[in-house]
Amino acid sequence: MNNMDNLYRQVIMDHYKNPRNKGLIQDPSYKTIHIKNPTCGDDITVQSKVEDGIVKDVRHDGSGCSICCSSASVMSETVKGKSVQEASVVAENYLNMLANKPYDETVDLEEAIVYQGVRQFPARIKCASIAWKAFEGTLKESE
Repeated sequence: MNNMDNLYRQVIMDHYKNPRNKGLIQDPSYKTIHIKNPTCGDDITVQSKVEDGIVKDVRHDGSGCSICCSSASVMSETVKGKSVQEASVVAENYLNMLANKPYDETVDLEEAIVYQGVRQFPARIKCASIAWKAFEGTLKESE
């Protein structure tokens, strides 16, 4: 394993063991999307709060593998504080990266770049993308 793979693994395990923004909030101003992947058991709920076109808060809760749960934590950190437009661009580029589709490499995916290796394992792509798809759903609900 090279140093970059080791660093990526450390980031994933840190977010898995110490998730950021975990726990849902009972507040109607938060848009909530729940997605379950029955093939692997990943089960995630994502909430986001948008005010004045800015993603003010993102929360997540659920269960699943380390890739799923850490990705939710990284996603919440990556998109919080961005405009809805910026957050949408980041999410779209992240999902395209995972799917081996063309994406804008000039978009800063921040720590989410650590999941680029997941695309080598097609069965794990859903694990790494489920929270991001739920987040996109919350943005659509906010419109």
